[in-house]
Amino acid sequence: MPLSQLPTLLLYILIVGYTPGPANIYSLSCAMKYGRKHALVMWRGLFLGFAVAVVLMAVATHLLGEAMGHYVYVLRYLGAAYIIWLAWQIYRESGIQLKNTQVCTFWSGFVMQLTNAKMLLFDLTVFSLFVLPYSNRLIDMFPVAALLLIAGPGSNLVWLLAGAYLRHFFDKRQKQVDIVMAILLLLCAAAILFH
Repeated sequence: MPLSQLPTLLLYILIVGYTPGPANIYSLSCAMKYGRKHALVMWRGLFLGFAVAVVLMAVATHLLGEAMGHYVYVLRYLGAAYIIWLAWQIYRESGIQLKNTQVCTFWSGFVMQLTNAKMLLFDLTVFSLFVLPYSNRLIDMFPVAALLLIAGPGSNLVWLLAGAYLRHFFDKRQKQVDIVMAILLLLCAAAILFH
């Protein structure tokens, strides 16, 4: 990728990565419900899941190139199904203060990123637009993959910290906040399915 494309890529990363999406809403919800400490455990799973997913997408883009686009719809269904499950879990536990977090875990964050269709499609789009026109070498995919960490785990951390900050404001309205978060996740699932 030519350096002249870097500002466009960074703007694209900021716009897509920091707007509401399944992992961002999930980060916000976990921090608001369980606090920063437990949410950071989940965020480590988001980080590792994102790192694994972005490397897999880079390798897949390198090996399959544009032919991969025909099979992306499978990612949509898997991602939407997991997001709907998370929405159900958040709704089911709405208003309940749990000490033993069942939803906000390292593994839930890890699986969230591996099934996050918004992120997977975003990664595929970035590789297709910013790398493939200039090179199909795998080594050229990795600097862009490193920049994508700004969009994924970076934005998730910002949303998580916002949730931890807002937690005290919404303590008395936890059930309503959980229901809104579950609805937002369902809207994300619908956007992924019908986009």
